[in-house]
Amino acid sequence: MDVLKSDSPLIVYLDVKSPYAFISVKPTLALERDLGLTFDWRPYTLDIPSYLGSARKEKGAVVESSGRSPEIWNAIRYAYRDARRYAEIQGYMLKGTEKIWDSNIANMGILFVNLYFRDRIPAYLEAIYPPFWRRELDIEDIEVVKCCLEEAGIESTGFDDFISGEGKKMHDHILSHRFDAGMYGVPTYVLGEDVFFGREHLSYIRWVLTGKQGTPPDVCNEVTV
Repeated sequence: MDVLKSDSPLIVYLDVKSPYAFISVKPTLALERDLGLTFDWRPYTLDIPSYLGSARKEKGAVVESSGRSPEIWNAIRYAYRDARRYAEIQGYMLKGTEKIWDSNIANMGILFVNLYFRDRIPAYLEAIYPPFWRRELDIEDIEVVKCCLEEAGIESTGFDDFISGEGKKMHDHILSHRFDAGMYGVPTYVLGEDVFFGREHLSYIRWVLTGKQGTPPDVCNEVTV
């Protein structure tokens, strides 16, 4: 598996625990639908403690924190405020998480659906993303993730074996090669030889996918509700 190659015109990398990935899902699905294309949806599980430190809250109050300076806390608070603005425009609720979640299982769910139930990608993303960001899902529980699969109309039989076998191998391969490939966060889009970080590039990606007609767009956050 080449992390930068696909038979699809665009590769989309997401992490369920990323607020910026969350607010990219709806406009990216809209682009896919509008152009009548099939994108390649893949997981990119962030190692947040390695660059932002770790923390845990209870009832909104920090009870554990490691490696987070006041400056990092301010940056994190801003990131959530920024993402929350766009989530609300899309009709979603976005609550800050109480801890740094292990999103491996939920992310391997993206891979599972993309490989074997490709037409259900929109349904799975809707089943897992919005309730997680309302703090309603324990995405570290495989049974919870399987319920999301079933809610999306996906037969979850075989998912247990997938996350311990083929799925884990592919998921870990992506993580082992992401930095060499020039991928450092989510959402990441791979279009041909180009790698784009952030949904603000969707207008440019649309322009390329539609044959570069007209004036090239400037960077903007195009929101499809």
